[in-house]
Amino acid sequence: MGGNRVFGPRPVLLGHRGCGRGTVGGYVENSLESFLAAVDLGIDWVEVDVRRTRDDHLVVAHNPTDDDGVFYADVTGTEATDKGALRLDTLLAALPPGVGVDFDVKTSMEDATRSRARSTMGQLAQVAKREAGKREVLISSFDPGALDIARELAPGVPRGLLTWLDFPIGQAVAAAGHLDVQVLAPHWGSLRPNEIEHRPLEYVVETVHNSGREFLAWCPSVAFAQQLLDAGADALCVNNVPKVLAALHAEPARI
Repeated sequence: MGGNRVFGPRPVLLGHRGCGRGTVGGYVENSLESFLAAVDLGIDWVEVDVRRTRDDHLVVAHNPTDDDGVFYADVTGTEATDKGALRLDTLLAALPPGVGVDFDVKTSMEDATRSRARSTMGQLAQVAKREAGKREVLISSFDPGALDIARELAPGVPRGLLTWLDFPIGQAVAAAGHLDVQVLAPHWGSLRPNEIEHRPLEYVVETVHNSGREFLAWCPSVAFAQQLLDAGADALCVNNVPKVLAALHAEPARI
């Protein structure tokens, strides 16, 4: 593979929404406490869900709505934080510079009616450029259009194509190979044997590498995480950070 690597010479682990989806070790996902706990445990990177509010503030939230069903795109940043949402700038100020950040940018429907610069990705681009001067950074999204905005507005920041649950892995690999991205990030369900398409993990990862991209799998089980590392995956975005770290550190030569 040519050029600069995103994840470095060894496989890295990313804490999904901090310490993991839901509540892990008493820490609620996408809370400042969850991210800092993951850092204390020794995680390499954190995966951060990013959404835009009505007045163009960026908050850390996975779903388009809060617990009351109110869309973040319909409220102000102050209203969102008053209801418990974490401001992205608050998180970044608290994270040590040695911790990498994968910005998982969540496009909203309303982005379709906004200019590229005022879309969710457009708002995030400036933040990502600033953070790239302090730490390792990746911008990822399920939305290829948003990744094109990132390419335009934050050209020096690596980009990753996320693919959805059980998305056909052949299509994912081919798509990433012909998009201007540096990382393919499929859900681990796409990599399990199925009746339609089954390639060995080693073949999939090798093909991604041969296309000049790096390979990040998200949310694998603990057992499958080790298989992915053995197959040459560059990074894993994991749930239940304490459990995964404990299991993988039992085999230190492999991580």
